[in-house]
Amino acid sequence: MKIELTPIGFVRTKAKSIPRHWTVSDVEGEIVINEEYKEGLRDIKAGQHIVVIFYFHQSPQFTHELLVQKPHHSKESKGVFSICSPVRPNPIGMSVVEVTGIDGCTLHIKGLDMLDGTPVIDIKPMVTMKEA
Repeated sequence: MKIELTPIGFVRTKAKSIPRHWTVSDVEGEIVINEEYKEGLRDIKAGQHIVVIFYFHQSPQFTHELLVQKPHHSKESKGVFSICSPVRPNPIGMSVVEVTGIDGCTLHIKGLDMLDGTPVIDIKPMVTMKEA
């Protein structure tokens, strides 16, 4: 089976340093959505948190030797599926960011842990147990 994904947009940021995880980030930036998907942004509001699914476009090629890795924050090695490493069999990431504003096809966001130019695959609402 072959799976093909096409980005719906890209991340833009001028930040020189990006945190390794969204839970420790206050970095601001933008997600610029392709014009053809603009209508899909219709009900996103400032103050809302969204889940961003993205492609780790600058990750090195994965090999089976990388099934176990040593995270920066750990003294011991761990299985790749138990850590947030960008080096994975399918280099797909997920972050939760806060929408601070919307301007046409551009979502202004805070909590960024993605590099400038990162392809965005999808956006989903952050749903709590109360909303489910």
